[in-house]
Amino acid sequence: MSRGTRVAVAGAIALQIAILVGVVAFGPAVLDYGIRSYLAAHPEVVVEALDRYELQQAGNAEQRRSALIAQREQEIRFDPRSPVLGNPAGDVTVVEFFDYRCPYCRQLHPQIAPLLAAEPNVRLVLKELPLLGPDSTLAARASMAAWLRAPARFAAFHETLMRFNGRLDEATIERLAAEHGIDGGDLMLEMMDPRIDRALAETRALAAAIGVTGTPGLVIGDAVIPGYIDAAEIRRLIAEARRACTSCRMRPGT
Repeated sequence: MSRGTRVAVAGAIALQIAILVGVVAFGPAVLDYGIRSYLAAHPEVVVEALDRYELQQAGNAEQRRSALIAQREQEIRFDPRSPVLGNPAGDVTVVEFFDYRCPYCRQLHPQIAPLLAAEPNVRLVLKELPLLGPDSTLAARASMAAWLRAPARFAAFHETLMRFNGRLDEATIERLAAEHGIDGGDLMLEMMDPRIDRALAETRALAAAIGVTGTPGLVIGDAVIPGYIDAAEIRRLIAEARRACTSCRMRPGT
């Protein structure tokens, strides 16, 4: 401790003793005056206290979020209605909330295939979160219907929807589905299934609960990332999840 710091500490102690003596002799008004005088002379104390409070609150928020992710892990990581790419039995699950019309989702998408190739023990769970109007919602419904009706053809169909430039109206979706061996008429009927309505509503509620208010939004281990990050940062978070995820557990039944 430097001499200046010792002097400051000694002065603070002396002031506290004086305040206590004043409180005993003259009442609480002296305490209020003493605190105000001390803070006026040492404003850095307020800044330090605020910094500590913000760190404490951030830590508490992270703990609450980790607890919430663990509590709702089945919905987040293992909902059978959500498409899975990569290694279905992988040791780390990356969850992506996305919108087919979101430009940042489309910017992230070309990095996904190389990422999964570089990380062969990763599961990628896709959560449709259509936020950008009717075309987004229609594409999300088509995606979910394709997963329910033709899961083996889903990955290629998803790739096409994500890369498609133009309006994703019903006629376009039917045509694109047919190009991937999915009957467009059957797909349109499947899109009307009430299960899809429920799944979309539940995904929106889940995203809001864990702090994903836009797309893309990622859940990797204990971390929730509400926005775009690149593949290098995703790989860093995957490594961190392998090392220290407290909300992760083995896949149910394994």
